[in-house]
Formats: sequence, C-alpha cells, structure tokens
Amino acid sequence: MRLKPEQIAAALQKELAPVYFISGDEPLQMGEIADAIRAAARKAGYDSREVLVADSGFSWNELMETAGSLSIFTDRKIIDLRLPTGTPGTEGAKALIDYCERLSPGMVGMPKASRELARRTEDTLLLITAAKTASASLKSRWFQALDKAGCVIQVWPLEGQDLIRWLQQRMQRRGLQAETEGIRILASRIEGNLLAAAQEIEKLYVLYGSGQLSNQQIFDVVADSSRFDVFKLMDSVLAAKAGRILKILSGLQSEGIAAPVVLWALTREARVLIKIKQALAQGQNKALVFKNNQIWDKRQQLVSDALSRLRDSDLNSILTLSAKADRQIKGQQQGDPWETLLAICLKFASADNS
Repeated sequence: MRLKPEQIAAALQKELAPVYFISGDEPLQMGEIADAIRAAARKAGYDSREVLVADSGFSWNELMETAGSLSIFTDRKIIDLRLPTGTPGTEGAKALIDYCERLSPGMVGMPKASRELARRTEDTLLLITAAKTASASLKSRWFQALDKAGCVIQVWPLEGQDLIRWLQQRMQRRGLQAETEGIRILASRIEGNLLAAAQEIEKLYVLYGSGQLSNQQIFDVVADSSRFDVFKLMDSVLAAKAGRILKILSGLQSEGIAAPVVLWALTREARVLIKIKQALAQGQNKALVFKNNQIWDKRQQLVSDALSRLRDSDLNSILTLSAKADRQIKGQQQGDPWETLLAICLKFASADNS
C-alpha cells in the first residue's frame, strides 16, 4: 500500500503494518516518519529493536536470523533495516521477497522449522529506510512484495504550495502563527532545505515564544546575516580554537545577538554528538551515521575530531551548563548567561581526556 508522508500519522492510529519501506532524499521527513513508526510500534508492545545496515559487508542471512531469534525480554521486536544505496541488490531482493512471503504463508505442507519461523516473523515489524529508489526499481519483484505486504512511503523534496503548507503546519506545532507573506519570506531563505527550516522555526520560538509573528520578526531572524556567525562559532567550538571562540562570542554579544539563539546552537551540537556517539557504539556504519545526522563533507573532520576529544561525561557536563545558562537567561538563577555560554564553548574545546 502506498502512503504519502502526510497520511502516515492517521494510518498509524488505525493499525500497524508488518512492513514499512521509506525511501527518498529528504532526511528530516524520513527521520520523523521513521520515529513515528517506531513510537507507534513501542506503544503496541514492540519493545525490542535491532538495527541492521545493509552496506557492502552485510550478509542478508542476518535478516531471517534476526526475525527468527527469540528474546528473553519481549515477544515482539522491530527490525530497523537501513539501505544506504536505495536498492537491496540481487541477494537482498531474494531475502526481502522471502521475508514478505513468510508473513501470511499457507501453513499446510510447510516443514515444522519453516512454520515456526513464519510465526516469529508475524511478531516482528520490519522498518526499512532507504536512499532514493530509482523509478526502474518500482516495478521490481522485491518492491512489489514490500508494497503488497505493508506500506511504502516515498519522500520527495517539497516545493511551492506544498512547502508553504509544511511550514505552516510546522509552525502551528510550535504554537506559532504568521501571515502568508512571512511564511514566504521563510520559504525563500531556506530554499527547500527542511532541516534548515525546522531550525529557523525553533529559533523563532526561542526568541518570541508561541503566538502571532509579524513579517518583520520573521525577516529579522531568517534574513539576519550575522546568524552565520553562530555557525562559525560552532565550527570553532568543534575545532577547539579557543582564541577564535572568544573573538566570535564577544562579537555576537556586542552585535546584540540573542543569548537563547547561541544557547540553542550549542545545545543542539552537544545532543547531535551524543546521538552519533551512541550510534557508533552500537556498531553502526560511520558514514551512514553522519548522513543520518546531516554531517556533510565539510564538517565530517571537525565532528570526528570532537568525537575523539569529548567523552560522554564531557557532553553531559555541557548539557548541565546549558541548563544553567537557560535559567540565567530566564532570570531564574543569578549570573551572567554570556559567561556560562563561554564556559560551555571552552568545555567543548578544552575537554581533558587524560
């Protein structure tokens, strides 16, 4: 069954399919759809989750082995299968077809072992996330098998009115309202990059809270060229350049950049690093982890250096300091929030791993 991204929430409220296949090249939508499916599955009792990455060294036998294995903690589990290339290849195609055929097989005449495997497969939810699938693959047997057995969601970049509608809905989820002209200003600045759009909406919420936004408020945030200095600060923090951190942070303060915007950027950086560390500790492919977290070529070395330098305890300390800065900004704790922001930056840059 084919579903559009905007239909998945309603579909999940009705019942869960045994298989979900999400493909595309828009990471924010794909990630949020996968998160929604995993949340619905956990609510339905799928408490265990195993991640499989079908990269060049992957053996497709693992799919059936994982589906057939029992857990001492739960009878239901999610298999989170990643397809970095968008297609499973010859071996993978056979494995996916076989998996789908076992979901509702005719039991009569089947060997006992096959019947048992089929029963265990029925207690498994298979979630597949893939890169953009070529149009030629849509007619393949493996794709048709997934379509018949479960739900297929193809994610496309948003343009025109679809993008405007998505921005309106995203803002409403944050309790924000804006005139059409203000939303068009936002759309023109993010150029179809939904991750950037989500970040800009978060900044609007941090600065103004929920409520009606004026066109000028939106323009001041998304069109302010000094916002790029915040990103420069993040690069300097990851590169551990203390002198440059001091210069940029001082410049941001003197230019009147809001402290919550700087805090938001620092906190987000820490949480992304924590998420990447956890994924790598689980044995996930580094290139895929970077891709899933939107760490592109120019920043990969910076992030790698920071991951090597920072321990889990360092990142947790950064989040603790961030909470302190948030209280200071809100007047709930004494002290200068800019001094705490500097301490956060230096914690990023000068963590002692001795």
